[in-house]
Amino acid sequence: MHFTLENEYITLSQLLKACDVLPSGGMVKAYLADHYVLVNGEKENRRGRKLYANDVVEIDDKRILIQ
Repeated sequence: MHFTLENEYITLSQLLKACDVLPSGGMVKAYLADHYVLVNGEKENRRGRKLYANDVVEIDDKRILIQ
């Protein structure tokens, strides 16, 4: 899956909502409290993590490339 940035960056929480991975900010917060996602191959659980072009986010069986 590809996501095109409209600004310089997007937060992890905003990305997961925009890509319909999780439906709300509350769900993102709850998910990241118990799980992590991979950002460029590294474990991440901060919902405010800034993501930039060419970052890759992996959650469950989904892979999102930011453009």
